[in-house]
Amino acid sequence: MIVILTGAGISKDSGIATFRDSDGLWANYRIEDVCTPEALVRNRRQVIEFYNERRKELLEKEPNAAHYALAELEKVKDVAIITQNIDDLHERAGSKNVVHLHGELRKLRSSRNENDIVPIEGWKQELEDRHKDGSLLRPHVVFFGEGVPNMDEAAKIAMKADIFVIIGTSLNVYPAAGLASYVRSDVPIYIVDPADPSFVKSGYIQNKITYIQERAAVGVPRLVEKLRL
Repeated sequence: MIVILTGAGISKDSGIATFRDSDGLWANYRIEDVCTPEALVRNRRQVIEFYNERRKELLEKEPNAAHYALAELEKVKDVAIITQNIDDLHERAGSKNVVHLHGELRKLRSSRNENDIVPIEGWKQELEDRHKDGSLLRPHVVFFGEGVPNMDEAAKIAMKADIFVIIGTSLNVYPAAGLASYVRSDVPIYIVDPADPSFVKSGYIQNKITYIQERAAVGVPRLVEKLRL
């Protein structure tokens, strides 16, 4: 199985603003104001409007060459994608086997039960929209301070990898950053990223590493051609 872990870098090539770049989303918003359970209680309007804007932006963007290359790879190989991204660009490109660690922007969920998830039409969630259970709907996004429900599933997938690929993430966000530690030591790891991640230099990963220092839309199609053989 080829297991692929993607981060913000793959969606950046589609024009999706990242959170951690110097000009990214967190440069304009405080995490405490828009991405915590406390913020949702304290200022629901601001949180809902923040994610409405992210959803509106997403609907204006398209998958890029990296997303399409991974979808093509899935047609000929056993591929599982684990993504830290909350966009649906992998799915829109045609990938079927995708696990979202941090939720999905185009879905909402019950405030009472995190497993009661519903899709949203268009980009706008109304402030008082409610789930059929009567609770207020909230973005289906893992806020800071909340658990990552799909982490156990992702770890099990990582343990099955025969090839592990890391695209567009520096693995600074835990628990997702720990996924590489579940990969068997004999499994080759490919990293596609324009900047040399510090964890490669530090020896955090002991596996044999092939580093492709390119942005995702350039490096991923090149890697996929190799993996298709």
